[in-house]
Amino acid sequence: MTQTFYLKHMSKNNLVIVESPAKAKTIEKILGQDFVVMSSFGHIRDLPKKGLNIDKEHNFEPIYEIPLDKKKVIAALKKAAVKAQTVWLASDEDREGEAIAWHLCQALKLPASKTKRIAFHEITQSAVKNAIKNPRDVDIDLVNAQQARRVLDRLVGYELSPILWKKVQPGLSAGRVQSIAVKLIVDREREIKAFEAKGSYKTTATFKHASDKLEAELDKRFGLKPDALKFLEDIKEAKFSIKNIADKPSQRNPGAPFTTSMLQQEASRKLGFSVKQTMSVAQRLYEAGHITYMRTDSTNVSEIALKGCEKYIVSNFGKKYHHQRHYRTKNSNAQEAHEAIRPTDVSVISAGENTTQDKLYKLIWKRMVSSQMAAAETLKTEATINTSNRQEIFVAKGEVLKFDGFYKVWGGNKDDAILPKLAVGDVLELKEAHSLQIFSRPPARFSEASLVKTLEELGIGRPSTYAPIISTIQSRGYIERGDLEGSERQADELVLKNDTIHQTTKTDKFGADQKKLLPTHLAEVTTDFLSKYFTSIMDSGFTAGAEKQLDSISEGKLVWQDVIKDFYGQFHPQTETASNVSRHEASQARLVGKDPASKQPIYARFGRYGPMLQRGEVEDKTQKPDFATMPKDATIETVTLEQALKMFSLPREVGKTEDGQVISANSGRFGPYIKIGSTFVSIKPHDPFTIDEKQARQLYKDKLEAQSKKQLKLFKNSTVKVLAGPYGPYVTDGKKNTPVPKKTDPAKLTLKQATELLAHAKPRRRQK
Repeated sequence: MTQTFYLKHMSKNNLVIVESPAKAKTIEKILGQDFVVMSSFGHIRDLPKKGLNIDKEHNFEPIYEIPLDKKKVIAALKKAAVKAQTVWLASDEDREGEAIAWHLCQALKLPASKTKRIAFHEITQSAVKNAIKNPRDVDIDLVNAQQARRVLDRLVGYELSPILWKKVQPGLSAGRVQSIAVKLIVDREREIKAFEAKGSYKTTATFKHASDKLEAELDKRFGLKPDALKFLEDIKEAKFSIKNIADKPSQRNPGAPFTTSMLQQEASRKLGFSVKQTMSVAQRLYEAGHITYMRTDSTNVSEIALKGCEKYIVSNFGKKYHHQRHYRTKNSNAQEAHEAIRPTDVSVISAGENTTQDKLYKLIWKRMVSSQMAAAETLKTEATINTSNRQEIFVAKGEVLKFDGFYKVWGGNKDDAILPKLAVGDVLELKEAHSLQIFSRPPARFSEASLVKTLEELGIGRPSTYAPIISTIQSRGYIERGDLEGSERQADELVLKNDTIHQTTKTDKFGADQKKLLPTHLAEVTTDFLSKYFTSIMDSGFTAGAEKQLDSISEGKLVWQDVIKDFYGQFHPQTETASNVSRHEASQARLVGKDPASKQPIYARFGRYGPMLQRGEVEDKTQKPDFATMPKDATIETVTLEQALKMFSLPREVGKTEDGQVISANSGRFGPYIKIGSTFVSIKPHDPFTIDEKQARQLYKDKLEAQSKKQLKLFKNSTVKVLAGPYGPYVTDGKKNTPVPKKTDPAKLTLKQATELLAHAKPRRRQK
């Protein structure tokens, strides 16, 4: 239903403005015919995309504009607002939503006398109607907190990004939180690369007890192979007996209902969702009225929801499974909402328009219901086994699930590991013992979920920012989400069986990873540059402190302009210092050596399109430097002078074509190629140093044939051509493209007809 339709049929005096059209439909059904519900389609005012648009001379006042695509929305809302006696601003109850409500007041010039602010955490009949009964004013403190964040991020981006463009690479961006996120990933990768695995020997044994088998592990690991061998030799003659048996009742409690970050982590772990996908799906579920608001730091749950859970649990599982819990929010500054993410109706166990939505809904439902269930109870048994001629002891462990509790809904009850019936003093017979070399592991690489967890633990960012941060650092080329195959190494295995020790080796695979966040070289260069010249921006403590100040602004304890002024006073001098740094230094240039022939220095450095080689100095006005691509499988840190000189020997003359044109081979930005006249031909997977004349001629011939097939018609003395494209024939003059009409034979087009088609075509978009 369109907004125009709303205006034509507006017969009552109540106008409700929400953020999204999907939410508008749901709310309109709840409120009925006395209310017209329209959407602002998100923000209707913002800082213009170009320029700083912050008046630094006048208390950092932001200069807002209404984007072109929102002009019609504003016009429709204004018409409706004039007709209405009461305008209800129902944007989300967080800082962003509060700012949208305030901007609506400003843009629509809504008088306070007819404007009411309402908010709800779930789109249900009771919640929406209760909000109508309890309106409030726009909370200017929340608005100021949002404005402060927007101004802070614009100042950082506007002053920092141009420096990165000049010193590192065009098109880069930087921000308070995204730069910290990239640094975390870069630092972790360097930690992993610097990590030296240490080996130790883990010893396990299989014993016979009556007719039962008992498996146990030694309580000590040996650092050296001779020590492990000596132990196995000694226990050939040893006697084994049960030294002690201990039973330990244990409980495991359910997790709290989801906050935003916990939902993102669990959806990643259990469903394989990306952070962005989780938030998008949750948004749809919220707008359809299935779950409460999905951006929240709170684990609090309403009494109505608690009673709903109790009713469901008792009726389906019995009273012993119910245990009411009130969770305290860990983050004392939680401002995003006042309830955890939960189903709006716990009796509905499946919801959503598709399988993806249903999967996420069920995860939220299980978490909420299980949070109000009894603890799972287990009995852990630990038996220690004495070795007669050594001090070390073996330990056998078993665990039996006595009561499944919340496992009934959440899952997680493993198969029981039951020990045989044992008694202190029982004698055991050693059947077999293994001592396997294992290696210490480096810290784990970040996944999207673990990055969110770390940012939250550091107090950096807020629920609404995690998804866009992770999307931005990937789209900007700082981070790649990928898999690593890993490597193999040999591990010793010592096996004692039938009084004989056998020594073998096993293949141990390490370093394999899936769906992890991997830093690019661009991320490393940018991180090092920012860490050196913008210490405050790259300090997680400073960034977390800024978040706390934003929280204080939202509580009315700080004036937002004062916070910005203090920050800018520290930040701006750093930009002036960084502006004077040479591109050479910023690009982490490494001196590889000197060219023996020209005596010019050769550097490995980061260039506009990635790692590259440079011969000569940029500052040398008498002779411009030469550039070459980085050899395959080499990096700035590893490339040798010999490799570099070989790359500078290109282009290499391969031979000539049949008509006498020179064929030269080279390596460029997009890989190896040959050049004949003005024609470039990719030679992948051939090597520019080894490709021969015959191979080059064939590749050139194939290229000409492909071009010939693509050219459907050429016109004499004109740049206009009719070509075959992947989506059908089209006309081009090199600047504009336009498709040939379906019923037109491209071969019969005249130059006049082709020119007329181009006259009505739009210019090609310039690629970023």
